[in-house]
Amino acid sequence: MRIDRVQLWIVRLPLVRGFTTSSSSKDRIDHIVLKIDADGAIGWGECASPADPYYCAETTQTCRHILEDFLIPATIGREWTSIDEFTRLYRNVKGNRFAKAGLEIACWDALGKARGKSVAELLGGTRATIESGVSLGIESEPAILFDQIDRFIALGYKRVKLKIKPGWDVEIVGAVRDRCREFPLQVDANSAYTLDDLQHLKPLDDFNLLLIEQPLADDDIIDHARLQAMMRTPICLDESVHTAEDARKALDLGSCRVINVKTSRVGGLLEAKRIHDHCLGRNVPVWCGGMHEFGIGRAANLALASLPGFTLPGDISGSDRYYHEDLIDPPILADRGVVAVPKGPGLGVEPLRDRIECGSLYYRDFTI
Repeated sequence: MRIDRVQLWIVRLPLVRGFTTSSSSKDRIDHIVLKIDADGAIGWGECASPADPYYCAETTQTCRHILEDFLIPATIGREWTSIDEFTRLYRNVKGNRFAKAGLEIACWDALGKARGKSVAELLGGTRATIESGVSLGIESEPAILFDQIDRFIALGYKRVKLKIKPGWDVEIVGAVRDRCREFPLQVDANSAYTLDDLQHLKPLDDFNLLLIEQPLADDDIIDHARLQAMMRTPICLDESVHTAEDARKALDLGSCRVINVKTSRVGGLLEAKRIHDHCLGRNVPVWCGGMHEFGIGRAANLALASLPGFTLPGDISGSDRYYHEDLIDPPILADRGVVAVPKGPGLGVEPLRDRIECGSLYYRDFTI
């Protein structure tokens, strides 16, 4: 295949509800949307990087720069026959995985359409539906959080993830556990703690949590190993794992017992599958995290989560949780906490150009 044209938009959508973590708050999402034409097959991709550098070093604007000045020039007009061959075209570009993921996802979509297969089929997916949990942010008061939890449990979601930080952790988790004694519950710190907080974190062992996600630094696997050795609850790594090699090293060290695989964080579906395959071979559970994706990125996550090693509910909840109107129609929705994997060729979703243009902050067109 050969990419003959790339169109790039920065699209802004307001969130239905603001979202706060230990490091940032947001009430709108700016993501890059890509459309490619590869030998007549149209492919759509999404760079799901945050607009700010608080979750990771990349931002919407750094992704735009890397795409426009490096990734698109390295790939447009070049022949490739597989996604592995395609990614080799930009192998000299270090890091910048969110930017790479957006372009790579578009190629998976185009390749699937050209072959008449879904991306889930191309990856080797085995599930037609995915069990979904919800991720709930830090609130101004506990009562608001309790109302949110009650609502999503009533809607049938399969687990709840709570964002935590110093001052909003043990007490609030204990209160939630008292209300939901048997319901699957996990927490996510987004790197808010250090090993000096060990005695403060230890009480979390008493709440029968599925896991504690990324409690320590975003680039650490050494201190996480020390923490995991002193806690019964499984530690899950997110920000610390960008490649299958990162996963191997973390597991060899005992830094975690679970890994959160995010398509965008690891540079695309190809590396995400490699991480999944490595963990599956070691009987380590993985689950699919989210970055408030629009429908394009959400469809890519569903294709990934259809692989057999994704045994824990992911963060692929219905897009109506986040957006009044998504870029695709019909939107991806959850039915009693279960989301269907799109069956059509490619990603199986079709973005609406008028909605993209309505939310567009920036546009650029590249042709050979």
